[in-house]
Amino acid sequence: MRMSATAILLTVCGIWVACEFLIISIKRSNPSEAARDDRYSILVLILTLAISPFVGSILTSVRATRMPQSIAPYAFWGGIALIIIGFMIRLAAIFTLRKYFTVDVAIAKDHKVIDHGVYGIVRHPAYAGSLMSFFGLGLAFMNWLSLAVLIIGPAIGIWFRVRVEEDALTGALGDDYRAYASRTKRFIPGVF
Repeated sequence: MRMSATAILLTVCGIWVACEFLIISIKRSNPSEAARDDRYSILVLILTLAISPFVGSILTSVRATRMPQSIAPYAFWGGIALIIIGFMIRLAAIFTLRKYFTVDVAIAKDHKVIDHGVYGIVRHPAYAGSLMSFFGLGLAFMNWLSLAVLIIGPAIGIWFRVRVEEDALTGALGDDYRAYASRTKRFIPGVF
């Protein structure tokens, strides 16, 4: 049986969303073991990451902003690949942090700077992976307006969240985190 492109997109996105729900359900901080400093960033992040795909999918019906047929298949399949690669980067970041990874901003009592694995390349690989996945979803929608929404919406939520996390990490880890931040870029190695 051959799956349609729509079925493939829905399957990939369904697995991606199911895994994110699993991560949210099992990776919350334990209040007795960590100091929380979330400042509602989890709410902002979840809202922007949930609303953007919804709005982006609605905007696929805007004919004037559809990608030309000559590039649409490349955008679709490239987008599918980016969703998967981005999520794999996110999982690598989560597994590298292990117990220090939480979906809410929380500093463990024994927290330390992790600067190996994907964290030796960029400071926020889980968010870089998420941004890559949302960019991929925008491409898979094959609509320029959808792509814009799926870049801008998640970027706003992630940027706010990164600021909160970096404030918390700098406050808790001081010079160790500042030194790490000075030698690694946030999202794109050597660039940004």
